[in-house]
Amino acid sequence: MTDNTNAISLVDRRRFLKLAGVSSSGLILGATLPNFQPAWADIAGTAAKDKSAAPLNLFVSIAKDNTVSIVCHRSEMGQGIRTGLPQVVADELEADWDLVEVVQGLGDKRYGNQNTDGSRSIRNFYTTMRTMGASARTMLEQAAAQLWSVPASECQARKHRVHHSASSRSASFGELAELAATQKVPAEDTLVLKTPANFNYIGKPVATYDTPAIVQGKGVFGQDVILEDMLIASIERAPVLGSKVASVDDSAARKISGVVAIENMDGGIEPPLFHPLAGVAVLATNTWAAMKARKALNIQWTDTSHASHDSAPFIETLKQRVQQPGKVVTKYGDVASSLASAANKHSATYSVPYLAHASMEPPSATAVVKDDHCEIWACVQVPQATQQHVANALGLTPEQIKVNVTLLGGGFGRKSKPDFAVEAALLAKKMQRPVKVVWSREDDIRHDYFHAAAASHFEAAMDDDGQVTGWQQRTAFPTISGTFANGVEHPSNGELSLGFADIPFDIAHRQCETAPAEYEARIGWLRSVSNIQNAFGVCSFADELAHLRNRKPDEFLLELIGEDRHIDPNQGNFEYGNHGASLKDFPLDTARLKQVLAATAEKADLSQKGDHVQKAGEGWGIAVHRSFLSYVGIATKVAVENGRVAIKEMHCVADVGLAVNPDRVESQMEGSMVFGLSLALMGGINMEKGAVTNSNFHDYPLLRMQQSPKMSVTLMGTEHAPAGVGEPGVPPVAPSITNAIFAACGERIRDLPVNKHLQLA
Repeated sequence: MTDNTNAISLVDRRRFLKLAGVSSSGLILGATLPNFQPAWADIAGTAAKDKSAAPLNLFVSIAKDNTVSIVCHRSEMGQGIRTGLPQVVADELEADWDLVEVVQGLGDKRYGNQNTDGSRSIRNFYTTMRTMGASARTMLEQAAAQLWSVPASECQARKHRVHHSASSRSASFGELAELAATQKVPAEDTLVLKTPANFNYIGKPVATYDTPAIVQGKGVFGQDVILEDMLIASIERAPVLGSKVASVDDSAARKISGVVAIENMDGGIEPPLFHPLAGVAVLATNTWAAMKARKALNIQWTDTSHASHDSAPFIETLKQRVQQPGKVVTKYGDVASSLASAANKHSATYSVPYLAHASMEPPSATAVVKDDHCEIWACVQVPQATQQHVANALGLTPEQIKVNVTLLGGGFGRKSKPDFAVEAALLAKKMQRPVKVVWSREDDIRHDYFHAAAASHFEAAMDDDGQVTGWQQRTAFPTISGTFANGVEHPSNGELSLGFADIPFDIAHRQCETAPAEYEARIGWLRSVSNIQNAFGVCSFADELAHLRNRKPDEFLLELIGEDRHIDPNQGNFEYGNHGASLKDFPLDTARLKQVLAATAEKADLSQKGDHVQKAGEGWGIAVHRSFLSYVGIATKVAVENGRVAIKEMHCVADVGLAVNPDRVESQMEGSMVFGLSLALMGGINMEKGAVTNSNFHDYPLLRMQQSPKMSVTLMGTEHAPAGVGEPGVPPVAPSITNAIFAACGERIRDLPVNKHLQLA
């Protein structure tokens, strides 16, 4: 077993019931997880009686009624993780999927890392889930052997029963559950995991567990929580980072029927972390009254240095900075000499605006606070961080905060910042009754943790044969590190590991640099994070070079990538990191990238043969990018006529390793294409005097159905270990579009979004 395989143990039933909230009188197993921090108290804070027992994390239980309950400790936001992880357990267990019940885990550090981000849930827990399922299956087979007085090797679990072929006897899991609970947990090195040929569910489409409840209106999202005697809070927040309430006239607001209280919210702390912004909260018996009264508030705000920030000139400043020498991150060979002696040179500068998450469900959290306890219901991606930050705000310990994770109506990284849960807890404490904080669409867009505006500059040296001999690139953007520490102006190594310092090109002379960028608004990770601007720049510049040399883009890219090899991007002070994955287990493999590139080019049919000969004003563009350990190519066909662009086709080729549920992987890639189309075509947050001027979908639009092109998804590389799925489909979308626009009409778009340059059909 690998180092990530974790100890499986019998679990104390009482502790399981408290953590999982299900009843069981049969077999219960727990698993300790990677990077696990022991916690010897149960969820209520009572010391465990048996301190020799393994600390509890993931669980599978089998009840006498044949129900298999599996705890999912990650957050479900449409990606299907409450199906994917239990699907792996059920397969190794030989369970009948129709008899599986998925239980949402509470926020608890005994689950290990619960942050549902970084496209790592399956990757981090695939082996653990398989081991747990195999352990339970083995114990059921041992129980059957004891019951029938036969060797365990003659007993085999199949489809929720254990069979003894020699005597034609069989027993259901439920019938064996209590006896199985008395068996010794098998050592991990004795477990026999199933071969892929025998998988029932892994690698096959399985209907999403939550779909029936959602389509029937029974699924509970953050906005759906209703408690007795609950107040609704709508908060007018400071429009500029760092600003506080100077004065407020709430006389008109208090006259509105249903208003119960109006409370000032402390805030304006820098660095912002996950603290609430300063503001004024209106608490009412219903949402309409709270929002109407909020509009009647007359608030004066304190001045802040960020009030001079205008996003448009800021981006122009970043573009100027990246054209000057910067801070060297990685250096291979001698780029300066290569550029100075080049027969041909080319340079280009690209920019990406601030971007918002705009998930379909805006943030929402409901809280109840007692003297020594707080219970929260929230659509959060980070239940443990929610515990910690709420505890800090209330002066309690994390163990005194119970976080119930609801379904998330999209997340994209926004709901990994639990400021909205802290708001609910603080107001519930003040009111001494349940409070639900409701963010409107306007709140969500204006007070987001934005994806950073960014500029990138590239220079290439080429010899007389068109071979690229030197490559220099610089980037500048407000770093996410500024959310956690003041005065940081250069990106972290983690951000630079996302498609910047790890470009897969075999060029002798390469250099990567950064330029400074001020922190003027809350910055956070958005779906695929810095890969957005990095892939746009790298893939666009490579396409420019291909056309300059009159080469087919795919052939030129293959030449840039070079021979099949594993790349180690670590150099000097730069330490490559991709969400804890080692280069040993997940190497940067150019062979896999080239295979995806070839398949993507085939989809685009760049040779223009047969029926694919393009009409005037039509063009194909391709882009390939590795992110979150996966390799994704996008081929896009556009039509440009009279200054209007229409996206006609988009094809995705993805090597994500083993796709546990290919149906969900395909849907994630389709969603990534839609998400990437929205960002590339029309995404852009505008700030004037430090305040966001966008407010809703009319001025921060998302892709409409009539704008969505024909799409296809091709999965490959399934013989490899599972890698990221939720995010890696986004980065190559934008450059594939702009490359296609150039092929169609000769206009090179270097500054996103596209609708700054062309109207959208």
